[in-house]
Amino acid sequence: MKGETPIRVRATRTRQGEGVDVYAFFLHGADVARIADINRLGRSNDDLEGFQRPEIKTHVRSIVEFLDSGPALFPNAIILAFSPQISFRAVRGRGVKDCADLSEGGVITIPVLPEGKRAAWIVDGQQRSLALAQARDKAIVVPVVGFVSPDLQTHREQFILVNKAKPLSPRLIDELLPKVGVMLPRDLAERQLPSVLCNHLAKDPNSPFYQLLKRKSDPKAGIIVDSALAATILQSLRSSMGALAQYRSSEQDTDVDAMYRALFAYWSAVRDTFPDAWGKPISHSRLMHSAGIKSMGALMDQIMVRADSAADPDAEVRASLARLAPHCRWTAGKWEEIGLGWNSVQSTPQHIGLLSDHLVRLDRKLARAKP
Repeated sequence: MKGETPIRVRATRTRQGEGVDVYAFFLHGADVARIADINRLGRSNDDLEGFQRPEIKTHVRSIVEFLDSGPALFPNAIILAFSPQISFRAVRGRGVKDCADLSEGGVITIPVLPEGKRAAWIVDGQQRSLALAQARDKAIVVPVVGFVSPDLQTHREQFILVNKAKPLSPRLIDELLPKVGVMLPRDLAERQLPSVLCNHLAKDPNSPFYQLLKRKSDPKAGIIVDSALAATILQSLRSSMGALAQYRSSEQDTDVDAMYRALFAYWSAVRDTFPDAWGKPISHSRLMHSAGIKSMGALMDQIMVRADSAADPDAEVRASLARLAPHCRWTAGKWEEIGLGWNSVQSTPQHIGLLSDHLVRLDRKLARAKP
């Protein structure tokens, strides 16, 4: 598709990874928005699309005010992913003595195309690029680093790694993690498996969580905050007595299918045991509240591990929950033992700890007293 006159600027090129071209150059700030699209996070037919969080208008406005206040030092590089539509022509020159030869100089040519068809995507710096486009001075010069890759997975990987140390929503990172195949830092790698399992539970039409998880890509849908479920899964994986930990002897020996079946069985039993509380807004059911999910998640390990030794594990899980049900106050009444009304339970460490400990002790007591 034909666009405006291409932008040509001096650049240096090097290679990283498996022969990926990486460029460094400077642009007028207003030109970033002319050459690069912002690939917003969203869903289409239940498939994850894009990766960028929404525009933070207050953040953009504060950057604009800073840029408009006078001559500004603005050295933070914007990171772009380029399609193969860009081109680079090396310019040969005399070498410089005692200088590391790590890159070659030349001219990069970037097409200027209509929005949605551009030859670049912003991986890091969308708020800055929006502010630069709104600033009075359109000639502010900003550094740009770009790599060539039309692959959305690579864009997501770089987006997560670049933003890991910034105040990026953990829920946004968690939702993107199942789509990432690159080697991750230890803390992110630990969160990847819970994110994968959450993703399966959200998409499986037979899952008790189908269409119930509230996710960053579709914040208007769902009831249960996905991070609450991910946290219970992570805790079960970390614990030596966790119901899910038994299916993971090492990073290389992990039975994800068995983990999914265990989660599916337990939470299906929870749904069926508390039909009046399941699927209701949190204003009508604290079981759907993150405190309820985390407390029932803490109970999962004890019930599932005990059920493993039973002749019929699924029946044992359901029997355990049935014994517990008359003592639960998800939609009305008061948790007398911990002194909290049903709708007074909040998502605080204190309340979650109180409710979790109470459910675990009560389940243990009822299990010992069963005929």
